[in-house]
Amino acid sequence: MKVGLIGLPHSGKTTLFHALTRGESSPAGGGSAALVSVVPVPDPRYDFAVSLFSPKKRTQATIEFTDGAAQLSGEGAGKTTQKFGADFFVGIRSVDALVLVVRAYETPSLPPPPGGLNPLKEYQSITEELLLGDLSVIETRLERIDKQLKTRKQGIPSPETAERETLLKIKAVLDDFKPVSAVELDEDERKMTKNFDFLTGKPLIAVVNVGEADIASADTLALLQPLRDQCAAEGIELIPLCAAAEEEVAQLDEADQREFLDALGITEPASARLIRAAYKALGVMSFFTVGEDEVRAWTVSSGANALAAAGRIHSDLARGFIRAEVLGFDDLITTGSLEAAKTAGKMRLEGKEYPVKDGDILNIRFKV
Repeated sequence: MKVGLIGLPHSGKTTLFHALTRGESSPAGGGSAALVSVVPVPDPRYDFAVSLFSPKKRTQATIEFTDGAAQLSGEGAGKTTQKFGADFFVGIRSVDALVLVVRAYETPSLPPPPGGLNPLKEYQSITEELLLGDLSVIETRLERIDKQLKTRKQGIPSPETAERETLLKIKAVLDDFKPVSAVELDEDERKMTKNFDFLTGKPLIAVVNVGEADIASADTLALLQPLRDQCAAEGIELIPLCAAAEEEVAQLDEADQREFLDALGITEPASARLIRAAYKALGVMSFFTVGEDEVRAWTVSSGANALAAAGRIHSDLARGFIRAEVLGFDDLITTGSLEAAKTAGKMRLEGKEYPVKDGDILNIRFKV
């Protein structure tokens, strides 16, 4: 699961990236100056299972964060600094979700944005540039298709014709300043356009970077309200935080982290909040396999059935699926062991169509 961060200059995007990754990252490669880092997903259920079973192997779920390399100006078409070839979003096109970081803080070391702080305007500027980036990709592809079609004899069917019609359908929506996610595509059209990695087709999360002393101030709440309204209308989660403070927190050990966060009135680190928001935006959840050999957290689509979860563990488990032994995580906590859970009748057998629930503990019975 990959999440990309993007924002205008001085938004605090890279500071937030360092807070999420504790400063550990590597170049993304592929001709991009983007940075990537794989971060463990915090989950108290995983921690409980590890403490209960003391397994030989421990495998936590992970999420990959990318600090996008595109140099956005916020001034619309033609104003973006294209440093990495024709597609300046190359560093983040492959991610599964985007975090849009906007500025809502002032500091003597930086000039104020033109016209003053305006989180809603910054958000709209970023989404406009994402939209223009998608339009650019479509227009480039349409030019190539038109050249190919001109060389073909009339009356001969061409797969490019269907692709052209689909791209024109998407382009019409983008021309109306609406995202790719607003386009109704059938299964064939989705497969046809999957490799384009349209930016405005990805789930979005909005982050507002505020000053350390302004996190809960009335002025900040008023400043953010227009953006809150916009995000609510679009069904996008909005997370206010102070990236500089979060970066400091990330460098502390767990005991000191809690004390620092309490002093700031923050309930949990930014990494936990953003990862939870990413899971929600992407429609995924966790299930577990537990035991003395290994405790492991797995990520699967919300609503996935037991057969899909088995395949997530190993293709052989899906191929030879017989039954799934299922235990709710709360029942493991209450009973204190797998044996006690079985004795209490909390362990049950389910078929391949069973809809896995968040936190379920699965043991797949199979025969190949």
